[in-house]
Parts: sequence; structure tokens; C-alpha cells
Amino acid sequence: MAKLRSAFIRAVEFDNSLPIEPAAVQLWLKDLDNPMRWSARPLLQFLFAILLHLVWFFKRLPLPQFSAHKLLQRLICWFCEHFVSVEANQLILRHFATESNILNFLANNTRADRAGEAAPVQLYPDSIRGMLVDSFVEHDQELFRLFREMGPWQNRQPLKADEINWSNWKSIDMEAFRIKKRRTQVFDFETSHSLFMCLFCLLLTREEYRDAINGFNLDQSIAIRIGQLIGDDSLAEMAYNKFPHYLVGPWNLSQRFLMHGFFTEHLYARLEALRTQTDASEA
Repeated sequence: MAKLRSAFIRAVEFDNSLPIEPAAVQLWLKDLDNPMRWSARPLLQFLFAILLHLVWFFKRLPLPQFSAHKLLQRLICWFCEHFVSVEANQLILRHFATESNILNFLANNTRADRAGEAAPVQLYPDSIRGMLVDSFVEHDQELFRLFREMGPWQNRQPLKADEINWSNWKSIDMEAFRIKKRRTQVFDFETSHSLFMCLFCLLLTREEYRDAINGFNLDQSIAIRIGQLIGDDSLAEMAYNKFPHYLVGPWNLSQRFLMHGFFTEHLYARLEALRTQTDASEA
């Protein structure tokens, strides 16, 4: 018999005030049901946080910098395949797709000063092994590349429905995600991310890691731009990570990462609803 969720969690399950797709909400609630999250996670997260700050200090020393992108990707994918829960893996794959869609929406609807549209993002892995190619490192670098190619932002009037370009938008199909279920897949999303933070910090250069953990703060910039494009100024208020000009360290990184994930799910669902509504009106 399934354990009955608490009154608050059941309220969250039925709260659709935020435009987050039900599939994403159910994945997150299943992740919250994971007993590892409430037993092992607090201790492991505490230990990993200490380790992260030690590695961060080590990487900030005036020593020769090193990185190992391929090793980092292999370790993360191996751990995901064997130890991370199916729900957490699906959330990871969803995040690649949601953020790629959001960035492609900007690329398709923003004219750079000198070269037309920025090149679209192609990171849509449908399996854990697919992330060996569509990597976490590339995920960050594509965000930075897109901002450079779009050039300075000019305030915009909202686009009309028939003016919006959806050419590189890909709706998320949960059935397309291929994840082999194993008995050893017991770790929840947050515990797994705590370990990943340490690996990222160790196997990236200090500048690469600093850029990656500060890239979340571009959420506000993305929200402002898309808000102007679709005429919804409220999007900027939904971004938890803000002010990219202020660089931060790894303190409170787990919460900032999770809020980045919730924000991208929110923004994806908002745009997907707009796309679906536009298609229905044109039919």
C-alpha cells in the first residue's frame, strides 16, 4: 500500500496556479517520496557541502588549472545509470529539453545586430548515455554562446501570435525518454546533485565552474526578454536567480540549482501553452 502523502504535499499536488506541466510535478512528488531523501540525504548533503567548499578553495589556489570534461561526463552518466532513481533521471532529461526550448525560443525570435538569428541549441538527449554527447558542460556553454550571438537586447513590443517563430521548439514526450530501471537506483535528485557539485568543481577549471554556477543568474535576463516578447512582465518575478553581474560562490548552490530547474519548467510550460493555444486558433 502506498504511503499517504502529507496534507501539504497533497495540496501541492493539486495546486496548478503555476503553469508547470503535471508530468513534471508528478516526477518531483515521486522524488519527494523517496525514503533516501529523508534519511541519507541530510547527512550526505552536509558532507558533500563541506567537500565542495574544500575543493572550491583548492581550485582557487594559484596552481596550474586542470579539467577533465570527458571523465566528468562518464562518471556522471555511470552514476545516473546505476544509482540515481528513474524519476530523478527523467527530471534531468526534462531539464535539458526545457532549457534548450527556452533558449531556442529566444534564438528564433531575437535578431542580433550583425548576423540575424543566433544558431539554435541542439541539446535534447533522450537517454542517460545521450548525455555523454549532449553534455552538462556543453549545456552551460550553449547558454553563454547564445547570449553572445544574440548581442545587446533592445526593448521590444510584444509579438503577435502569427509573428512568433516556433521552428526549433520541441514538445517534451516523456515516453521518448529511455531509462533502464535497476534495483540499485535509489538516490533522489537532491542527493545526487550534491555529489555532482563536487565532481564539477574538481574536474572543471575554476573559471569554468565559477561560470557554471553563476549562469543560473541569467534566468532573470531570460525572463525579462521572453516577457517582453510575449507581453508577460510577470515572468521576471518568477526567476529566483537574479542579477548576473554579482558573482557568487558555491554557498546555497543546491537551492539555487533547484529553483533554476523550477523556473525553466515554469517558463517552458508557459510557452508550450502559448504555442498550443496559437495552433488551436489557427486550426
